[in-house]
Amino acid sequence: MGQGTPGGLNRPRGDGKPGDSSDKKDKKFEPAAPPSRVGRKQRKQKGPEAAARLPTVTPLSKCKLRLLKLERIKDYLLMEEEFVTSQERLKPQEEKAEEDRSKVDDLRGSPMSVGNLEELIDENHAIVSSSVGPEYYVSILSFVNKDQLEPGCAILMHNKVLSVVGLLQDEVDPMVSVMKVEKAPLESYADIGGLDAQIQEIKEAVELPLTHPELYEDIGIKPPKGVILYGEPGTGKTLLAKAVANSTSATFLRVVGSELIQKYLGDGPKLVRELFRVADDLSPSIVFIDEIDAVGTKRYDAHSGGEREIQRTMLELLNQLDGFDSRGDVKVILATNRIESLDPALLRPGRIDRKIEFPLPDIKTRRRIFQIHTSRMTLADDVNLEEFVMTKDEFSGADIKAICTEAGLLALRERRMKVTHGDFKKAKEKVMFKKKEGVPEGLYM
Repeated sequence: MGQGTPGGLNRPRGDGKPGDSSDKKDKKFEPAAPPSRVGRKQRKQKGPEAAARLPTVTPLSKCKLRLLKLERIKDYLLMEEEFVTSQERLKPQEEKAEEDRSKVDDLRGSPMSVGNLEELIDENHAIVSSSVGPEYYVSILSFVNKDQLEPGCAILMHNKVLSVVGLLQDEVDPMVSVMKVEKAPLESYADIGGLDAQIQEIKEAVELPLTHPELYEDIGIKPPKGVILYGEPGTGKTLLAKAVANSTSATFLRVVGSELIQKYLGDGPKLVRELFRVADDLSPSIVFIDEIDAVGTKRYDAHSGGEREIQRTMLELLNQLDGFDSRGDVKVILATNRIESLDPALLRPGRIDRKIEFPLPDIKTRRRIFQIHTSRMTLADDVNLEEFVMTKDEFSGADIKAICTEAGLLALRERRMKVTHGDFKKAKEKVMFKKKEGVPEGLYM
């Protein structure tokens, strides 16, 4: 028994079945491999730093990265070669385009004439006219956009051969653009002394049709097309027109009658047509023509070209006021102090439906005008305005304003900050002398 195998070291492996010891041999003992590092075991890092950390690159990975870098450089070089090739191919075309542009500039010439296109004959030819010459049959250059050409449009023509070289996009006459009132006047109906009946009439004839046209439709009448303001100088005709421009939101076009008289034949009627065309485009609008007697005088046998041109301008104005085309939301206000000199055709109903007279102010109106002009003045205690209100002298509104202004200037001359009654007396005498007597004889001899 003492000769048995100690500890069972040579005991066959397996589940004790017979024959296992003969099939498999015992494995030789091998010691464990030494540890890769000495010391405490390092923990695995977690978080974004561990994810962003680059792995250790072996020499094989370095070679792959270098190959990738060289391939990228090769791609860049191929792109650069293709770009240089395309630039060399396109450079002659750009030079040719620049040369063509210079030829076009030579063809256009400088300066260019401005004319009107009368009729299109075909795609390459047209009939044109200018303000100083007859009509011409000319060619249309190829670079002009023919889709925008239409009879009546403004064009640019070569200064020698008169061929069509361009198109003017903005056809609005610059003089008409200046006539448009951009900033509303500061005067309002409260600044007008008296004239209650005149204010009521102009509101009914001008403002109400633009703001409430349905009232006229309900009652079954057509609103007035225009009004004329007439009366003595200085009675408030232009002031009332300023108040209308201040109170309404419609486009306000202000014209002086003398502006419609032009140098060349046909320019005056053309300006009138352009004025009403712009007013129609910007409708609702109000056209105010001051001093209409400059172009609206009675017709007579003219002996000069200038007089005939003025009459042609008035005929175009008559046609625009009541012609074949309806004016729509365009109202006309005329102003003059010589209504007896105007042509009867201009004043007939249908063109001018209301004639509003501006008389000299009565006692009540004078008092109101004095109150308006002295409201901001510093008056002394001895000032008695009733003396000037009840005077028998004929004052207009402009005369009363001149008296108040002159009285203030006299007070400033004597270094006083208050206007006295004596200042008003001297101012009245000075204004009435200038109005009645005028400039003394021999003053400028």
